[in-house]
Amino acid sequence: MIKNIALGLGAVLIIIQFFRIDKNQPPVDPTLDFISLEKPPMEVENLLRSACYDCHSFESEYPWYTNIQPVAWMIDYHIDHSQEYLNFSEWGNYSLSRADHKAEEVIEYTENGEMPLWSYRLMHKEAQLTDDQRQVIMDYFTDLRVQIQAKQADANSGGSTPDANDANDANSGDSTPDANDAIESN
Repeated sequence: MIKNIALGLGAVLIIIQFFRIDKNQPPVDPTLDFISLEKPPMEVENLLRSACYDCHSFESEYPWYTNIQPVAWMIDYHIDHSQEYLNFSEWGNYSLSRADHKAEEVIEYTENGEMPLWSYRLMHKEAQLTDDQRQVIMDYFTDLRVQIQAKQADANSGGSTPDANDANDANSGDSTPDANDAIESN
């Protein structure tokens, strides 16, 4: 009986190896990329690239173990979900209100230690941020929020025209930042 179960499980594990994940990512448009647009200090850029960009951009790098199922399916799910939630490669497409909301959440999840995910930190030592590194990220995004909110105030006072994404948000009748802004607990 146990031998049959073991053989069945072994067969399933072999068969699922034929179902590969799609590792292709869209090309990165530098005119939309967060780092190109916001030009953070090098320390912040390096922290974002080592702790955030692998899941939250189109610059995902797939390690060797993404060739093994079902691990690859889990990682693929996390990358897809992460990019839907916050994608630094599409920062330029975000309205001012959505960018502000995303910056606020970067601060919150960094402060709470929820990002990067523990499962990512387990396999990526460079993503194990110290308290000082977390503070650098939080300070940068706090300053960025001030800049974004100033742009929003300027746009609302008639000092300039809101970007097209803000107009789309206003015309949609959706007062919430975005449907993708809901976070699942991991």
